[in-house]
Amino acid sequence: MLLVEKRVIKDNHLAFKQIDEMCFASKNLYNSANFNMRQAFFYGGQSQVPKYESLYHIMKDSEQYKALPAKISQQVLKLVAQNWTSYFAALVEFKGNAYSFNCLPKPPKYLDKDGRFCLIFTEQATSKKEMRQGLIKLSGINYCFETNIILGKINEYCQSRIIPKLDHYVLEIVYEVADPQIRDGDSIAAIDFGVNNLMAITSNVPGFQPVLINGRPLKSANQFYNSKRALIQSLSKLRTSKRLRKFTTTRNHIVKDYLHRASTYVINLLAELGANKLVLGKNFGWKNGVNIGKRNNQNFVQIPHAQLIDMLTYKGALKGIDVIIQEESYTSKASFLDNDSIPTYKSKPAEWKPSGKRVKRGLYVTKNGIALNADVNGSYNILVKAFPKAFGIGDREVLVTPRKINLEGHAPKMVIPF
Repeated sequence: MLLVEKRVIKDNHLAFKQIDEMCFASKNLYNSANFNMRQAFFYGGQSQVPKYESLYHIMKDSEQYKALPAKISQQVLKLVAQNWTSYFAALVEFKGNAYSFNCLPKPPKYLDKDGRFCLIFTEQATSKKEMRQGLIKLSGINYCFETNIILGKINEYCQSRIIPKLDHYVLEIVYEVADPQIRDGDSIAAIDFGVNNLMAITSNVPGFQPVLINGRPLKSANQFYNSKRALIQSLSKLRTSKRLRKFTTTRNHIVKDYLHRASTYVINLLAELGANKLVLGKNFGWKNGVNIGKRNNQNFVQIPHAQLIDMLTYKGALKGIDVIIQEESYTSKASFLDNDSIPTYKSKPAEWKPSGKRVKRGLYVTKNGIALNADVNGSYNILVKAFPKAFGIGDREVLVTPRKINLEGHAPKMVIPF
């Protein structure tokens, strides 16, 4: 199992200037190599586009290639070749499955002339001597970064990456740990994602009280960011600036911190419960073309649920919980307590009709007039859609009054940079 340890490198870091220059050189090499690929494609077709080996021989004597250590330049060229391979694979997929694309795939473009590109350091481009001391020394950078990865012990080092962000860089140290053992049993939990309720958690474990993770701190942080960002732009008449980039970085860190705390709480809760399976509701392209009103669109789209799903997946795996992604169409309309069948997207029978209905925001009423939280109803339906036999006869009369969890500290206060 691959995990990542991250380090944020700000503009006051001792190695920032050197990293910035290397990432700029990486961008130049990417664009130069991409130029050769595009020319070969436009004038000779797909058959004339060079593979990595040929691209290496074309670029190895160039000024852009020699501006970086050879092992780093080779990784940049491999990324260029991989992007073109992915493009051709997307073309093949488009011909047979066009409805899953928004438009015809386009050839890889050039990076912005003032932009930066990532640096990849393989094991051969990393000093093993320092790693035995809890440090990491990367080729071409005159600085040793601290790390919790110690060579030859529990984990195995794979590679490091330096990723350009808005106003800083992120050092990602990739390492491998032994695959955790998945627990045995039939204890299943499910999560329905939302906005005011970031997550609604249910389970088939007898006596489990559904849990709602408060999402309002995230919503508040996003609304504050949107309003102040619009104000800064209107005053400065600029689309972006150093001040805006710093403000956006602060917002991103606040959101990510809250998602980490929320996902850690949920996984620890399920581990204590003894759950061995976790079902997450997600629809393909669920945020593309969403139409739930201008304000609701903004609130829903700006919460990075995909990032939250990734966090739950790897943290669950470390605790021996198998995470399953389930298509969730019609789970919010069907009635869990009335044992409604739940059709899949584009396969709904013409005669299908839910037994209950959502009477107002957050409240669902069943056929017999039982009122329950709408997100809890949706979460239970996600569970039974993935595992239809998760509940026995009579087991659907579960405790449906949820408890609301406010994470300690909520989201930190966001300050406008000056």
